[in-house]
Amino acid sequence: MIEEIKGGVRLHLFIQPKSSKNQIVGPHNGMLKIKIAAPPVDGEANSELIEYLSKFFKVPKRNIALVKGDTGRQKTVDIEGITLNDAHKLVTAAF
Repeated sequence: MIEEIKGGVRLHLFIQPKSSKNQIVGPHNGMLKIKIAAPPVDGEANSELIEYLSKFFKVPKRNIALVKGDTGRQKTVDIEGITLNDAHKLVTAAF
């Protein structure tokens, strides 16, 4: 779900697009499930996911990279500038 990498964390995500709002749902098959309001069309859901993660973890969008899963629901995202401990605290408090 969340692992430490050099300079930040790596998130393994399961995305549910076209939801009523953006929110972290919780664990889902070893991944972190996140609902995103945008539809999965022309990268809209990916853009909104990065925007949401930026606000949620309080890091600039440039510190977030979609590493894997550009067109699928299962995604891997790297976030620089946050510790594993801080990421766990924020995510756990969200659900």
